[in-house]
Amino acid sequence: MMIELKNIVKEYHLGLETVHALAGIDLNLDKNEYVAIMGPSGSGKSTLMNLLGCLDTPSEGEYHLNSQNVSEMSDDELAEIRNREIGFVFQNFNLLPRASSLHNVELPLIYNGTPASKRKELAEEALTKVGLSDRMHHRPNELSGGQRQRVAVARALVNNPAIILADEPTGNLDTRTGDEIMDLFEDLHDNGNTIIIVTHEEYIAEHSDRIIRLRDGRVERDEAR
Repeated sequence: MMIELKNIVKEYHLGLETVHALAGIDLNLDKNEYVAIMGPSGSGKSTLMNLLGCLDTPSEGEYHLNSQNVSEMSDDELAEIRNREIGFVFQNFNLLPRASSLHNVELPLIYNGTPASKRKELAEEALTKVGLSDRMHHRPNELSGGQRQRVAVARALVNNPAIILADEPTGNLDTRTGDEIMDLFEDLHDNGNTIIIVTHEEYIAEHSDRIIRLRDGRVERDEAR
């Protein structure tokens, strides 16, 4: 089992008010699954994504990632897990505007201390894998929205992570370009990557093999497709 969530609770304290973002989530995900997480605003899907991505820790419960209990790790330990195990793809791309595609993709490798010569090689491989071998030295403002998202996907891939976690990855793209990005995710899944996509779009979720629907901080339905 790659991911095991046991009775995950997440509470936020806003003044005198306590917000129950997650109210007891139990979830298991295997290696090479392709999962979509759906739910209305306030259902807890963003909170769950942050926990899965080791950007936050639960108030109660346990999260095991590749048999490691990450729910009790320090911030530094979580940062190391994120860099080694998780590749992130965001709706807004989150690229450095003045850096080339190649340098944007190299960033995770800089953080983990990969030597410069090896960084360049791995970044070139990742960009080639997403079909951007001819755009390596272009900056984000010289790329289309779809190409920027491909750079973001290459950056997510470059560390060979256990999980690719995508938050509304087609949210800023037109339908045709969004379909191209989803085709890319399908190719990555076919090549052995584990993919978790957070989305509110049914047609995006339908690319996955399993849809987990949240409501009021709980799993309302867990559907294999």
